[in-house]
Amino acid sequence: MLTKLPDKNKIAAFDIDAQNTFTPVCPDELPVAEGDQIVGELNAQAAFADLRVGSRDAHSPQAIWIADQEHPVLSPVSGHPDVDVHWPAHAIIGTKGFDFIAGLDPKAYDFQVYKGIEIDKHPYGACYHDLNNKLSTGVIEYLCQHRITTVICGGLATDYCVKNTVLQLRAAGFDVILNLAACRGILPDTVAFALTEMRNAGVTIIDCAEELKKML
Repeated sequence: MLTKLPDKNKIAAFDIDAQNTFTPVCPDELPVAEGDQIVGELNAQAAFADLRVGSRDAHSPQAIWIADQEHPVLSPVSGHPDVDVHWPAHAIIGTKGFDFIAGLDPKAYDFQVYKGIEIDKHPYGACYHDLNNKLSTGVIEYLCQHRITTVICGGLATDYCVKNTVLQLRAAGFDVILNLAACRGILPDTVAFALTEMRNAGVTIIDCAEELKKML
């Protein structure tokens, strides 16, 4: 567990999929309860970082994983190694769901990841375009290039894209801090399991950005 923050120039803040598609603003997509209430904490944690990076789902309306009557939500997809199950259409480029949550400035990000652009890929973590963590999105390389050692994370949803991104960052050797107040999850059980996975991987978990002051 990380108890002291390094110098600010070693820290990045990572806003993971903080998009309308995962909030009640888009009730027909993949809304997460209170997903639109994380903006203040994301902005607060960014004040402790020298760089701010963000990821967004960026999907096509022709994506093969989009659910329909013949292929209900969460039914498996076969024959495509980078798609596991069917999901409702969400985060389609050019729609409101694709946009950042109100209060997040797209111009504030030093680096952005668009993931899931291909019709036959539906990654969860923001560090790789594929499910086997082979095809890099470039964010790990970007952080390494700027000599970042610590990444403060928040976003949507805790038990899916946030968890996978955090674990990818840990596997790449970064110290990772997860700010719970900057996240929201889908189900209590899967959130609890995700937090256990992240703790076991050495992630530092804090309740809110205010706790970062104690780590200076």
